[in-house]
Amino acid sequence: MATEELRRVAPDAARRFVEGVLVGNGTSKADAEIVARCLVEADLHGVDTHGTNRIPSYMERVRQGVLDPKANIEVKQITPVVHQVNANNGFGFLAATKAMSACIESAKVFGIGMASVKHSNHFGMSASFVRQANRAGYMSLVFTNSSPALPVWGGKSKLMGVSPIACGAPGGDKGIDFVLDMAPSVAARGKIYKAKRRNEQIPDDWAIDAEGKPTTDPAAALEGSMLPMGGPKGSALSIMMDVFSGVLSGSAFAGHVTSPYHPRKAADVGHFLVAIKPDLFMSLDEFKERLDYLYQRVVGSDRRPDTQRIYFPGEIEAEEAKKREKNGITWTQAEIDVLNQEADKAGSPHLVLL
Repeated sequence: MATEELRRVAPDAARRFVEGVLVGNGTSKADAEIVARCLVEADLHGVDTHGTNRIPSYMERVRQGVLDPKANIEVKQITPVVHQVNANNGFGFLAATKAMSACIESAKVFGIGMASVKHSNHFGMSASFVRQANRAGYMSLVFTNSSPALPVWGGKSKLMGVSPIACGAPGGDKGIDFVLDMAPSVAARGKIYKAKRRNEQIPDDWAIDAEGKPTTDPAAALEGSMLPMGGPKGSALSIMMDVFSGVLSGSAFAGHVTSPYHPRKAADVGHFLVAIKPDLFMSLDEFKERLDYLYQRVVGSDRRPDTQRIYFPGEIEAEEAKKREKNGITWTQAEIDVLNQEADKAGSPHLVLL
């Protein structure tokens, strides 16, 4: 994609735009700020597949009555360290943010906090909630299930979701946080939707078509299935996400989560979140020193001839965020036009370009 075909938008302008569309569709100002922050955070960190471009699919679900923009997110304490969150078919961003906040509050007192979330929706970039914990000074685990996109190993039809596995730890004195957010597929499904929007081809090892053949056509890939990374290993990880997020929570599982792109019924997504106090077994200073040492060992490893630099998990995204905070978020004009159509429907302002 040529640089001149892209338009730039300041992060604050993007957040105001998203808030306007959400409020215009019935979301409260306070809730809209949380959703907007999560979506633009994904854009800033280079995870464009889970950012502002998701707004049209979310708003269509709102218009069809299968996502409640005014839902009351209920948090129930089960034990001092365990919480159950009922999203009541509201935005997954809100449910996961409140769930992680509850986990952190428990971890402050008891060292660990856990939350199971039911009846939720797509919550965007999992790393948003890992970073929420990092900012508060806590380690974390963030799981979710999702709509069918992967065959189980040896199968042909979609059954498991491309459900991300995320975890993190706050960085030491050098400020390098550990942030891992990865899908059990070769590539995130959102990248295929992005390629389709931009009329681009995809690598032939990302997905298979409806006949089970490798394809570079994103439309054919969406009709077929994603491919799990590492064969049976990726397949097993996707099943694990369904156990912890779907089976445990009481939400949909075993292929019954509804896609956020198909507004026919409630998604019924489940999430699972954990916050852990990092100084349970040693002082906080020692923990930070040890994490800094790990960072230095990783990035200072001997490099292969074809490798210029080794990165710590989350470091590439953190550097990209600094660049985009300064230079703006980039979208094609076609993507901006689609977003502005949502603003027209909501009666809110268009995106302001740099």
